[in-house]
Amino acid sequence: MMNNTQTRIYIYKRYERFWHWSQALLVIIMMVTGFEIHGTYSLLGFGRAVQFHTVAAWTLITLWAFTIFWQFTTGEWRQYIPSLKNVTAMIRYYTIGIFTNAPHPFHKTALQKHNPLQRLAYLALLAMISPLIWVSGLLYLFYGDWTKWGLNNYLSLEWVAIAHTLGAFMMTAFFFIHVYLTTTGHTLTAHIKAMITGWEEADNPKH
Repeated sequence: MMNNTQTRIYIYKRYERFWHWSQALLVIIMMVTGFEIHGTYSLLGFGRAVQFHTVAAWTLITLWAFTIFWQFTTGEWRQYIPSLKNVTAMIRYYTIGIFTNAPHPFHKTALQKHNPLQRLAYLALLAMISPLIWVSGLLYLFYGDWTKWGLNNYLSLEWVAIAHTLGAFMMTAFFFIHVYLTTTGHTLTAHIKAMITGWEEADNPKH
């Protein structure tokens, strides 16, 4: 229930919520099957794990293609432009303020959904982690065509596998940090509820 210091605002559009949860499901499938392919455990069996992993990867690529189109046609791509403004305040809040009941230094609006630290995290995801995973994954998938493409003289399958595994660990770390941060709202489930309904109960800024 909201109190008189909160405002209910529509933050996440329908496609945005669909994209978020679909991507989360596909990433979980790829993590589970990927680490089985790596030999960490046995759950589905190597062959089925490879099949599920490959289907999930192509599905996620297709989803991203639609999402990139949606981002640019709606102007939502501007939400991810990085900024160093108030980054220090956000770091101080997540390391100290959140444990001392300090007020949140960032207030969400429909035009500014992500705080400066989140924007930097998404930049790292899009500029470093994702390219590492996708390039290494596609090279791994099309290993049989390396000779035809002339790549076998320049690439080592072992190093491609290492790069893909490194990217997987980085993505896994990003995933669990992201899940943890969903619990840092005014209630444990506030952020998750907002990504389901689209409505965020945001604190009004104090003047």
